[in-house]
Amino acid sequence: MRIVIHAVGRLKAGPERDLVARYLDRAEKAGRAVGFTGVSVREIPESRAAQAAARKDEEAAALLAGLADRSLVIALDERGETPSSEAFAAEIGTARDAGQGELALLIGGADGHGPAVLQRAARRIALGRMTWPHQIVRILVAEQIYRTVTILSGHPYHRA
Repeated sequence: MRIVIHAVGRLKAGPERDLVARYLDRAEKAGRAVGFTGVSVREIPESRAAQAAARKDEEAAALLAGLADRSLVIALDERGETPSSEAFAAEIGTARDAGQGELALLIGGADGHGPAVLQRAARRIALGRMTWPHQIVRILVAEQIYRTVTILSGHPYHRA
């Protein structure tokens, strides 16, 4: 199964981008042994529309345009569920074992996701009840992907 983070906005060169790259590189290398064929990021430009609803709709269309038809879509949403790392890993492992070809994790823009993304998503998850800057969300998602791989492979990185 391939894992792709689809994110609105671009990370500039710097420590945040480096940390995301480091976690995704680790996940890709370790993931091969447990059935993950690749891990990547697809960045979507932020909408310049004047109204929040229009921005969300434009960004949603751009996010959805880049998805494979049969992608398992998980939207990062502040109103989503807050699964444990173990539960998240188990869900991803189940999808992989069922032959799911791609997992798409969608990170919206500053205004959140448009209705089209929320309707397409199989699941909505939150990274806690606090609000996080997009750069940190990208880091947290990359780390959880790596953590998922280590949990599924029995690696001691994850200690609960």
